[in-house]
Formats: sequence, C-alpha cells, structure tokens
Amino acid sequence: MKILLLSLVLSLLLAGQSEAQQILSELSGEWRTHYIAASNKEKITENGPFHIYFRYIEFDEGDGTVDAEFYLKKGSMYVSFLSHTDAGQNEVQILHVSKSSIIGHVKNVDEDGNETDVVGIINDKLSDSDFERFKEETKQKGIPEENIVNFIDNDDCPEE
Repeated sequence: MKILLLSLVLSLLLAGQSEAQQILSELSGEWRTHYIAASNKEKITENGPFHIYFRYIEFDEGDGTVDAEFYLKKGSMYVSFLSHTDAGQNEVQILHVSKSSIIGHVKNVDEDGNETDVVGIINDKLSDSDFERFKEETKQKGIPEENIVNFIDNDDCPEE
C-alpha cells in the first residue's frame, strides 16, 4: 500500500474538490490516528497491516506531493514507514476533509483474495462533530460500531 494519505490526497485532487484543495497547505503538521474501523477487525488490531499510527504530514502544493511519517507496531517494536507494500491491493477514497481531520476509506483485497473495508480518521484534535462524521461514514460502509478501534488512547509510539 502506498502511503494512505498520499493516495487520499491524490484521489481528492482528482475529484476536483476545490474547497479541500484550498485547505491542503493548512493541513501540514502533526497528525495522529484517532480511530480506525474495519469489516475484518484483525486487519486493524496489533500487528495487522492497517494498525497505523500517523505522526507528521507535509503537503507541498507546488510539487503536488505529500511527505508523511507513520508507524506500524510489530510485536513490542514500532517501525517507521514512508510506504507499506504488504497489505495487498487497495482502492483508496477520501470521504471527508476539514481543517482538522481527514476521513478515508480503503477497500483492501489481501493476497488470499479476502476483501476488507477500512475507514480511518486522522487529525490534530478530534472534535465531536468529526467523530460523529467518522461513525456515520463507518456505518455507511457496513462496518459495525464494535469494530471501531481507538488508537489515540493506546498510542505509545515514540515521538521521534
């Protein structure tokens, strides 16, 4: 999987959502994974391919690029990634962008042909309205509420 956020931004730009394009440069900075939900919860639990902790994102409007730092937890260790290629084939769709959050959807088909829907929210500070929007998007993708995993309260990844 390419960097989730890079794919989200590219799909956003291709979709021509001008409001979102205007705020991309304002979104650079520290970001955190708050919640991820998946139709197959194993994909987002510890050691799963979508158990991702975002740290920093920088948008470059001029170059049309995104630099992102995120961690995957492997056992008791955290591994820093710029890309992640062992999750299978993925279709990425941006569902919502605001000045404080990005909600994205990934349709994953793993090496065995199993399909999983994943919805995640990353942001700098989670508002009640952002969380409600995340839950709505999760429900629309057919993911049960009990498959929502709170990442922010369990984030013990290193700061550097």
